[in-house]
Amino acid sequence: MHLSIGQAYSWSVFKPPLEKALDLSGTQSALPFQLGIVMLGLSAAFGGPLVERNGPRWAMFVSMVCFASGFLISALGVATSQYWLVVLGYGFVGGIGLGIGYISPVSTLMKWFPDRPGMATGIAIMGFGGGALIASPWSTQMLGSFGATTGGIAGAFLVHGLVYAVFMTLGVLLVRVPADGWLPKGFDPAKSAAKALVTTANVSARNAIRTPQFWFLWVVLCFNVTAGIGILEKAAPMIQDFFAHTATPISVSAAAGFVALLSLANMTGRIVWSSTSDLIGRKNMYRVYLGVGAVLYLVISLWGDSHTVVFILCALGILSFYGGGFATVPAYLKDLFGTFQVGAIHGRLLTAWSVAGVLGPLIVNAIADSQEAAGKTGPDLYTTSLYIMIGLLVVGFLSNELIRPVKDKYHEPQLATVGGPEAMATPQGGS
Repeated sequence: MHLSIGQAYSWSVFKPPLEKALDLSGTQSALPFQLGIVMLGLSAAFGGPLVERNGPRWAMFVSMVCFASGFLISALGVATSQYWLVVLGYGFVGGIGLGIGYISPVSTLMKWFPDRPGMATGIAIMGFGGGALIASPWSTQMLGSFGATTGGIAGAFLVHGLVYAVFMTLGVLLVRVPADGWLPKGFDPAKSAAKALVTTANVSARNAIRTPQFWFLWVVLCFNVTAGIGILEKAAPMIQDFFAHTATPISVSAAAGFVALLSLANMTGRIVWSSTSDLIGRKNMYRVYLGVGAVLYLVISLWGDSHTVVFILCALGILSFYGGGFATVPAYLKDLFGTFQVGAIHGRLLTAWSVAGVLGPLIVNAIADSQEAAGKTGPDLYTTSLYIMIGLLVVGFLSNELIRPVKDKYHEPQLATVGGPEAMATPQGGS
C-alpha cells in the first residue's frame, strides 16, 4: 500500500511535461501535489474514526479506489486539455486515497507486533518514503515511450491508475488482524509499558485530542517535518547556492544526485530510527531527532559552505530524522493512548503534516526571495531561515520534554488493561 501511494513524492517527474503540453506555470503544475498533501492530512483526520470502525480492509479498498480513480480522472483531464480535472483527480480524489491509505496499516501492524511497534510501522511507512524510487524511473520511462504530449501523459496516467489498482488490491485481500487478546510468545505488555514509562491503558480518539500530550506531540511532529521538508523542497538550488562562489561549485547533475541521496536518507531513516526507538524509547528518539537536528542545522549555517561533505552529511542526517519522525510517531501514539483507536488518533495528528508542508517551503522560499531582492547571494540567502528552523526544533524539543503519561480520567474503563481486547475495537468485515 505505501509503496503505491508513495508515488506522490515523484510528482515532479510530471511537472515539466505538463507545463509544456498544457502551457502551465510552475505554480500551476504544483497544484495537484499541494492539494494532495493537504487532502492527505484532512482525510486522515476525518477518516480515521471510519478506519477504526470499519477496519483496515475497508480502508485499503477505499484508498485503492480513490488513488486509482485520481489517476484515471487526471488522464481524462490531460487528454481533453482540462487541467482542472488533473487537480481534481490527482489532488482531491487521489489525496483522499493518500490519507486513508497512509493510516490504514498502522493500527493493524501494531496489534501484530506490540513488542516492536516502531519497527513494524517503520517498515510500512518506509514504503511511502521509498515509493518514489520505483515511481520516478517508471514514470520517466513511460513518458519517454509514450511521448510528452497530452496523449502520452494521459496514457502514463492511465497505466498508473490501472497498475496501482492491481497492486493495492493485494493489500486489500491480504490484510488481517490478530485474534482477540493475541500476544507474541514471551511478550509481557505490563513489563514493556513499565520499562518505557508510557500509559498503560487505552484512550479514545475523542478523548485523545483533549489531552495536552496530543498537542505537545502535534507540535513535535509539525516542527520536525517543517525542518526536514524545508531542505527537501529546496535541496537542489540550495546546495548550488551554498557553493556557487567557492572553488567547488555544484553542477546540475550533482545537485540531482544530492536530491536522490536525500530521498534515500528519508527512506532509510524510517526503518532505522523507528526500530531504534523500540530499544531506547520514543521520547529519547525524538530527543535525537529534535536536539541533534538543531545541531546539524547550526553546523550548516556556520560551516556548511566550508566543504561539500559537511553540508551533505548534515542534510542527510536531517532528512533521516524527517523520515524517522513519521515512522516513529504511530508507536509514540500507541505508547501514550494504547491501540484502541490509534489509527484515528494518528489521522488527526497528521494535520501537523499538512501545516508543515506549507510552513517549511514558505519559510525557506520567502526568505530566500527577500534576501535575493536585497542583493544577497550564496549561503546568505538561507542564513535566516536556518536559524528559524533551529528555533522551531528547540520548541519541538521542549514540547517533547513536557509529554507525560496520560491521566486516568481520559482512559477507557472497559479497555484499561494493557494487552486487553484492543482488536475488538477494529472489526474486520470478511477478514
